[in-house]
Amino acid sequence: MNTSRDWEKPIRRMELLMRLKSFPVAFKLFEDKKEIEEIPFVRRMSHKSTLCQLINLVRNFDWTVGADLDDFISVMCPSIIGLTDIPDFMKDGTARSIVWTKSRADGKKYENGIPRLPVGKYEAVAMAPLVYNPFDPDIVLIYANPAQMMLMINSLQFEDYEVMQFFCVGESSCSDAITRCYLSGKPSLTIPCYGERRYGHAQDDELVVAIPANMIDKALRGMEALYKRGIRYPISYAGAESDITSKFPEAYHSAAIASGMRGNPNRLLLGVTGSVATGKSTVAKMLEELGAPIIDFDVLSRVVVEPGKPAYSDIVSFFGEQALHEDKTLDREKLREIVFRDMEKRKKLEGFTHPRIGEAFLELIEQYAKEGENVIIQAVIPLLIETHMQAMFDHLLMVYAPEEVQLKRLVKRDNISEQMAMNIIRSQISVDEKKGYCDIVVDNSGSLEATRKQVEEIYKKLVTAQVDRLKAEG
Repeated sequence: MNTSRDWEKPIRRMELLMRLKSFPVAFKLFEDKKEIEEIPFVRRMSHKSTLCQLINLVRNFDWTVGADLDDFISVMCPSIIGLTDIPDFMKDGTARSIVWTKSRADGKKYENGIPRLPVGKYEAVAMAPLVYNPFDPDIVLIYANPAQMMLMINSLQFEDYEVMQFFCVGESSCSDAITRCYLSGKPSLTIPCYGERRYGHAQDDELVVAIPANMIDKALRGMEALYKRGIRYPISYAGAESDITSKFPEAYHSAAIASGMRGNPNRLLLGVTGSVATGKSTVAKMLEELGAPIIDFDVLSRVVVEPGKPAYSDIVSFFGEQALHEDKTLDREKLREIVFRDMEKRKKLEGFTHPRIGEAFLELIEQYAKEGENVIIQAVIPLLIETHMQAMFDHLLMVYAPEEVQLKRLVKRDNISEQMAMNIIRSQISVDEKKGYCDIVVDNSGSLEATRKQVEEIYKKLVTAQVDRLKAEG
């Protein structure tokens, strides 16, 4: 069968621009069913089929197929394209109400809502991948995802703009694409129905559009023009070309500045951490008495949220007056109750405070380094592991106590319920997990004397390590 033009070039270009996963389908109705036998490589099924099965064989199997009334399982499919009428038990809604409607009256309205081509004009249908020039189609069926379809709509609207109106009758929605396109002479997009997904294998993300064959060039021109203006598929998400520094995980930020902090021969940075109520402050005080100045992140966290500070303003703006005492200072306990119940709010709070704490931390490091030579500086950071600051320190010291000891200490210290205390403990990484990140562990579950003895031995080793590092530097 001859064609009036070469369809391969425009269709291949459209396939490329839209990144289609299946062939655009040339769809043609014939007034004489004998004509389909003249189509090169046409296949006739040896069993009865549905219309959507035939479409699937074309767009995914690469077949050319033809069918007349006798090739269909029921009158449902051929009635949509005008090959036959539907019987009375369908017209009165009986058939449709068996599955798809609550009542026969609803079924009748449903059946009347399905567009169909007039009976008597056509005797057969043929479909084929249009790229192979099988015949001049009446319409072209394209299956694609919503983003690809949006590109197609934009392309069709590029010239002679008009608002597009689409329909979906529900089941038998192939009529919304095929029949409406025939009747209106305009593109018609719809959602493939249950039957088309079950029998025609339309995928979950697929829509279908029927385009009059004489509008394919218009669509392609619009697509080419939009391509030159940067409107393309796949859609390029804003972000890849943007500065995402502020959105990057904290672990990468700390690693980036680690080289400027650890390994300095004139100071040794010791990160002191541990879960809540394990005794971090006790161990830090012992180290301070031995000569290691303290940078306490709990103290810094209070300083940066004082009234008038940037973090204070951010917190009040986000959490509101509920986060304040009557004197307008921050109600830390109230805020803690809020964020421990809501992970997203907790992350928001950390976003307000952590950058400011980090700035104050760096300032204190420089201050202590100037005040003493070869100083061992300890930073007490309860959430050191959780906030991914490991890379910033020469050594990590964890203060350990079993969970049952933590619970008793926390209830007594903060005068809170055991349930609240346990919620706080469980919100942090467990002590056993934290051990794996730290090269020094102090067991603070026993007496103060036992803890002090451990701390003194650790400090001696740190001093020795600092001396050895200075010697190595020459």
